[in-house]
Amino acid sequence: MPTTLPIPIKFQLPEGWLPARPREFDAASVAFAAVHPQPDAGFAANITIDGEVPPDAVTLADLADKSVERLHEVAESVVVTHLREVGSADAPALSQRLAFSTIIDGERRDLVQSQVYLSLSLSDAGDAHKRAAIRLALTATAAQHDAVVGDFQDFMRTIRPDTGTEA
Repeated sequence: MPTTLPIPIKFQLPEGWLPARPREFDAASVAFAAVHPQPDAGFAANITIDGEVPPDAVTLADLADKSVERLHEVAESVVVTHLREVGSADAPALSQRLAFSTIIDGERRDLVQSQVYLSLSLSDAGDAHKRAAIRLALTATAAQHDAVVGDFQDFMRTIRPDTGTEA
């Protein structure tokens, strides 16, 4: 069963991307996943969304570091190739790109994961000081990453808090 996000969001998938079935990804920690319709060498590029309400002292950089540590548990040679704080004081965000190798179905795969961490206010939930951290991730083969990262960027531009009203 997929996990739930700490704050409802709405988004639009890039053209051609398909929602993934729970058995196709780690449903215990992912709230939503989508796959690219054209796998590269048997690996389907995917977009996942997860989130949490971290303790007040935990920064987006701390969450990004934790993500690298978790990836080290299942992958070899994890390298942070890009890390940048973006956004504003009211809506901070962080992006990082990881290159790593892992074994999938008995084959070594060189993968790239682009992650974006968004900090969203929980003021609508009655706590103006608490923030939810939403992680968006694109995972693709090293060969396909550059071809699908534009789709991921388009997807990120559609992310909005879902207030239950149409804008």
